[in-house]
Amino acid sequence: MKKEIHPKYHTDSKVTCVCGSSFAVGSTLPQIKVEICSNCHPFYTGGEKVLDTAGRVERFKQRSLKASASKKK
Repeated sequence: MKKEIHPKYHTDSKVTCVCGSSFAVGSTLPQIKVEICSNCHPFYTGGEKVLDTAGRVERFKQRSLKASASKKK
């Protein structure tokens, strides 16, 4: 490998989120600022919401109920 062409690797880079959470990771940047992390992301916190666009979720639920009712007969 050629010397002095690779960026310096920091093993204890500090990642700071807007929510106030911070943790250390390995990176070529000494400090990283993010808008969302695993502590405040809706998928990981359980606050995930389904967006109902033009009643698609309702129609899907109705079709699944209809299909399960027909399987029982």
